[in-house]
Amino acid sequence: MAKKFNKDNFGGTLAVVTAVSLVCSVIVAGAAVGLKSTQDEQKLLDKQRNILSVAGLLKENTDVKKTYAERIEPRVVDLATGNYVDAPGFDARQAVKDPAQSVQIKPEDDFATLKVRAKYSDVYLVKDEAGKIGQVILPMHGTGLWSVIYAFVAIRPDGNTINGLTYYQQGETAGLGGEIANPLWQKKFVGKKLFDEQGKVAIHVGKGAGADKEHGVDGLSGASLTTKGVHGSFQYWFGANGFGPYLAKLKAEGAK
Repeated sequence: MAKKFNKDNFGGTLAVVTAVSLVCSVIVAGAAVGLKSTQDEQKLLDKQRNILSVAGLLKENTDVKKTYAERIEPRVVDLATGNYVDAPGFDARQAVKDPAQSVQIKPEDDFATLKVRAKYSDVYLVKDEAGKIGQVILPMHGTGLWSVIYAFVAIRPDGNTINGLTYYQQGETAGLGGEIANPLWQKKFVGKKLFDEQGKVAIHVGKGAGADKEHGVDGLSGASLTTKGVHGSFQYWFGANGFGPYLAKLKAEGAK
């Protein structure tokens, strides 16, 4: 006669727990797979929303997908040359993990404390209703106090004037460094010039920097390390190792 299963002894309890855990794992794994496409779609929609926002195209009732498709032209740029490249499916965050698609940053050049960056970058050309390019959106990121801080910067066709800024992902201290996400602070960058007359990066962010009406923005009170991260991001991404070559071509040729 087969031995009767006793769920009250240790072996029986262990078997029940194992069975329940296995069933739960299957359910969770199935749910994760089933929801992945929805999650990816929401991430893309959020990215498009932020790009439209910094471009000044996001209104209360904006159809994000439709407006993005009509007004935004995504391109990929080789940061070393400033030339557009054909790179379907390019993902900068994944490229950083691949030595073949990334470059190590020299410590003396690493103002944004990144250590490594992708060889290419996404850029987003913003078209007016007539189809003419009126600005370009550039992504940048750097290290703050607690987190990597990610932003989109809108640049006018002169390749020098900031038209908008939005920090869309950050984990800085609420009420202090987290104020980089405050639209009122971000507006202080609008109209500032990235470069001086010699073409050197002149934008600077810090205590008292707002006294320089052309290039400076006051840092955040009580958030010196986050402010340093913002300043370093601009210094790196708009310098010779970032978008410098691309913006030089933009200035010389226009955003074509």
